[in-house]
Amino acid sequence: MSGSDEVWQGTGMTSLEGVLTGIVDAHVQHWNPRRTPWAATRASRLYGFLPTLGDRVFPLVVSRADREYILTPRTVARAYEPRQYATDAALVPTVVGVPIDTVVHVESHWRREAADATEPPVDSTAVEETRYLESLPFGQAGTPRLGAVISHGDPRTRTFADMLDEQFAASPRFRGIRIVASRHPDPRVRDGGDTDNLLSSTAFLEGFAELASRDLVFEASVYSHQLYDVILLAREYPDTTIILDHFGIPAGVFGPVGVRTGATAAARADIWRLWRERMTTLATYRNVVVKLSGLAMPILGYGHERWGNIGGQATLAEMIGPFVEHVITHFGSDRIMFGSNYPIDRPNAAVDVLVGALADCVSQWGSEALRKVFRDTAFRVYSIDGPTR
Repeated sequence: MSGSDEVWQGTGMTSLEGVLTGIVDAHVQHWNPRRTPWAATRASRLYGFLPTLGDRVFPLVVSRADREYILTPRTVARAYEPRQYATDAALVPTVVGVPIDTVVHVESHWRREAADATEPPVDSTAVEETRYLESLPFGQAGTPRLGAVISHGDPRTRTFADMLDEQFAASPRFRGIRIVASRHPDPRVRDGGDTDNLLSSTAFLEGFAELASRDLVFEASVYSHQLYDVILLAREYPDTTIILDHFGIPAGVFGPVGVRTGATAAARADIWRLWRERMTTLATYRNVVVKLSGLAMPILGYGHERWGNIGGQATLAEMIGPFVEHVITHFGSDRIMFGSNYPIDRPNAAVDVLVGALADCVSQWGSEALRKVFRDTAFRVYSIDGPTR
């Protein structure tokens, strides 16, 4: 990585056999567009009925920002439930010697719009999503068990506290909420949040007290230039565990996305430098945990081919190595966990490629680090029932 102070040295194929009995995938999403009120794009809905035309129509009816974020409508237009995930994860034992035996579901964008357009969307569908998850056949016929549920939630809404209490009743695995607050100055990089500086707004910080008082965790999805908002939140609520999704999403760090993001080598070096500096500051807040998820997200700038832009495990390990090095050096392996971000990362990398590449990167810190990143940290942070080995 240009401009890096660190030199990553890969170690090749890494086995987790004898280190742990099974992997926790701490970032999986499940949905079924035909059964649930899931917020799919127009192209996704069309694809469900006309799959042979879906790929042709996709570039015509979906914004460039959405296309670069998911690459293909196949990612979001089809049902993705435990059986589909188990199929995708089936080769993991052949690569690292152990299976994925537990998953954490992270909210998958169920939304119902507010009646008043001046207010953020209401949270009513968040509980519906949790009930849907509890109806799925986790832990059956070779599928991993469901270890924890992270729902959508917005502390700015009037119903936030009631929604949290309803979640406890809906699932014994409910552990916290996530909000996608990502906003980018490049007009063709996809925005997830509805306003800038969402996490540092007065309404958000005041409502956040409801989550903190219930000893729940909070997950933040932001772009790397927004990391100071996460820093402010961690400082305001030092006793609440805050999980940073997708290692801070340095959009465009590997190549061009949007109109101009990452368009030159100098621009990419600047994205890397600023990400590194802000992550170093964030690491000083001991209540922050980093999720090494989204390692193959298209928005990082891998390329625009719908059927894959990463050569394989060795290539992915080489590209993410400097980021993993920096995160482990500053956060320590006890504040880091693995997530596949499936099925969003599916177009660029198979689950076994993601696991194998990350295992290769982490292996230089030894078995203890591998055990924490791939199992123990998730067990502790999400209070997953069962043994840690």
